[in-house]
Amino acid sequence: MIDRDVLVHHLQTLLEVDRFKDYGPNGLQVEGKTRINKVITGVTASLALIDAAIAAQADAIVVHHGLFWKGQDGRITGWMKQRLAQLIRHDINLFAYHLPLDAHATLGNNAQWGLRLGLLADGRFGEQDLGFVGPVPDGLDLLGLTSRVTQAMGREPVVVPGDGRTLKRAAWCSGGAQGYFESAIAAGVDVFLTGEMSEPQVHYARETGVAFMACGHHASERYGVQAVGEHLAQAFGVEHQFIDIDNPA
Repeated sequence: MIDRDVLVHHLQTLLEVDRFKDYGPNGLQVEGKTRINKVITGVTASLALIDAAIAAQADAIVVHHGLFWKGQDGRITGWMKQRLAQLIRHDINLFAYHLPLDAHATLGNNAQWGLRLGLLADGRFGEQDLGFVGPVPDGLDLLGLTSRVTQAMGREPVVVPGDGRTLKRAAWCSGGAQGYFESAIAAGVDVFLTGEMSEPQVHYARETGVAFMACGHHASERYGVQAVGEHLAQAFGVEHQFIDIDNPA
């Protein structure tokens, strides 16, 4: 069991929250019980995740995508009311960490995703150093990397193959980081992996020869929050359960 304020401070420090300019507030977004024994982790603070956490008798939920983002309307109606009502009714704390969770060197989405794919970073790129860069294992070609992604993530990526070059360097950044493709190309990589793909990336891959892989926004961001939950279980003895709410995006 851990005191809520201790958990707030610990995660603030661990994830270096103050280092990032983000699209919404990181940390405690909805205040619940003062003492926390069971933590549920998940990708997004959806109603389905909140209901599952209630059924699991959780005291806190830790997610990557929280409830509040810049540019929102601000009124507590519709889906926002439903989610908040459930959290408040059941006195559950909601913690959310966006860019800090992407970037953490060992527990973050990119670090954990890379581990599952056998990619170890030796550098960073992109805005706020969110993207990771590292060597491709010897002998691993694009077909082999595609197979590895499919096996590790349980879904087949969308691949734009580039010019068929030997893969020596890879860049990866989870979620909706397709806009980082140009920075990855400038970093001298042979393949870029992220969650989503937009129209321009197809042309960039064809014209530069750098392969592009869209592996799923949700799918690529399942790993960091699990690692944080496991860390909390080991550090404070709390019970931890990851709940994956299926999302094809």
